Amino acid sequence: MKKSLLITTVLLIVLVLTTVVAQAGHSTSFGPQGKTEAVAKKASDCTRIQDGTPVASDGNVISTGYDEWGYNYQAHMFNGGYCDAYRNAAWCQPYKEDELMMKWNDAWLSNMDCDDDGLLDRHYGYDSYIGSGAWLTNHIRGSYEQDGTVCEWDYFTKIIAAPLDATLIGGVWHAADGTEIGPVIWGEFATIQTVENDPCAGLDGVQYLSPDHAGLGGW
Repeated sequence: MKKSLLITTVLLIVLVLTTVVAQAGHSTSFGPQGKTEAVAKKASDCTRIQDGTPVASDGNVISTGYDEWGYNYQAHMFNGGYCDAYRNAAWCQPYKEDELMMKWNDAWLSNMDCDDDGLLDRHYGYDSYIGSGAWLTNHIRGSYEQDGTVCEWDYFTKIIAAPLDATLIGGVWHAADGTEIGPVIWGEFATIQTVENDPCAGLDGVQYLSPDHAGLGGW
């Protein structure tokens, strides 16, 4: 297993994974503050996982608690083997021993269906992720052998949706006052913190920290 390849793979396809799990399908135009013109439902009027009707991309009804792969949509998290996140896909087998934990908030992937499409909502009330306050964290850990030594490593990153008034300059999102938020990822998002520990590669601790702030809220 090559650690750098695994990390790159996670950052490239974790968004795709959660997208195929639940597509929101908001298509109305932007209104004030980037919100859609559609009137948002009250939470009490939305369909919940407990109602037994929202489905995943495979058509199976989503239930509360962890499913067989390690997804807990009610709690907004995944905890399991790296390949379990991809339904044990054939391409993933070289990374089968690695572990992955993902956490996200309601704006990233809700545990309710408020737009009545039978799927869990994404950035509900917003036409895109921009300005929605969505965030995701990834924590990956594993090991590899180098010159007869077993190297144990872990990688953690925080990713947030860019604020509505942010500007993308040279591949980096900046706040309205010009402060750097973080490098762009997936177009609408910014990386605000990465932590990597790998003694064999000389990596220890924080590798990037947003000059604005590294908290997941307040964006």
